[in-house]
Amino acid sequence: MKKVVTTLVVILALLVVFVLLGPFYILNEGQQSVVTRFGRIIDSENSAGLKFKIPFIDNVVVYPKKILSWDGEAQRIPTKENQFIWVDTTARWKISDPAKYYETVNTVDNGISRLNDILDSTVRTVISENSLNEAVRNSNQINDIKIEDNIVQNLDDLQDAENLRNLTKTTTLQESISIGREGLSSKMYTTANSFTDAFGIELIDIVIRQIRYSDDLTQSVYERMIKERNQIAEAYRSYGRGQLAQWQGKTESEQKNIISTAYATSEEIKGIADAEAATIYAKAYEQDPYFFKLWRTLESYKKTIPNLNKVLSTDMKYFDLLYGIDPK
Repeated sequence: MKKVVTTLVVILALLVVFVLLGPFYILNEGQQSVVTRFGRIIDSENSAGLKFKIPFIDNVVVYPKKILSWDGEAQRIPTKENQFIWVDTTARWKISDPAKYYETVNTVDNGISRLNDILDSTVRTVISENSLNEAVRNSNQINDIKIEDNIVQNLDDLQDAENLRNLTKTTTLQESISIGREGLSSKMYTTANSFTDAFGIELIDIVIRQIRYSDDLTQSVYERMIKERNQIAEAYRSYGRGQLAQWQGKTESEQKNIISTAYATSEEIKGIADAEAATIYAKAYEQDPYFFKLWRTLESYKKTIPNLNKVLSTDMKYFDLLYGIDPK
């Protein structure tokens, strides 16, 4: 009996020591693990719960089971036309095979480093094999957009509006695309996924987050836009100069017409006034010819004498009235 009790006590003590050594580990939701023994993988767990391991012999490596994000650095990449653009991409991935992942990359940081090599190279290859339009556009809808100028629409004269529309019309047609940005992302995913499977990594997607022109390409785009707008502005100036000349011609013609009409009217009025004045003078002369001549002579003196500086002769009939000579 004593031996049995001793044996039970020893077994119980061993069990306590075994439990204290930690034969169990907890795998939380969103986690997965790889159990290794002397560096060799003996098991992998994907479900949450209480798991068993041999203390001091088994080693447990825990990996996240959830979807992880990869944010790459923006790269300056040449397109097929050798035009440089900055491409910023992001991706989602997860560890699909923890055992293979442990054998190939071991840690999460190493996995991200390996993704950096694969995805950066894939992005550079795909972008450089395609044209700029494929990278910056996703459809051909831009070729269906029609833009009408409000200035042209607001012109009252339909002919003028049509002439100005022809002057400012731009025939820029963007090249049609066959792949587009989403297509390039899919191509990147297909290419990169063929490499990540070997590391136990499942690549969910790759998204081109941002594309921007490099400084030299941006300047080229600005210059082309400025040149286009200058051409349109010059068309408006040319149209305005034509309208100015047209209105100036109309104004000068109307001015000459008004002046001519006014001159004719004034001459007509003057003729009528002169005729009436001659009639009045004739009637006055008939009533008293001597007084009429006296009045006319005095009126003439009022205009001429103030402007005479000197008179060298007194034998002038013009001054007979001044000398008291009877004009009769």
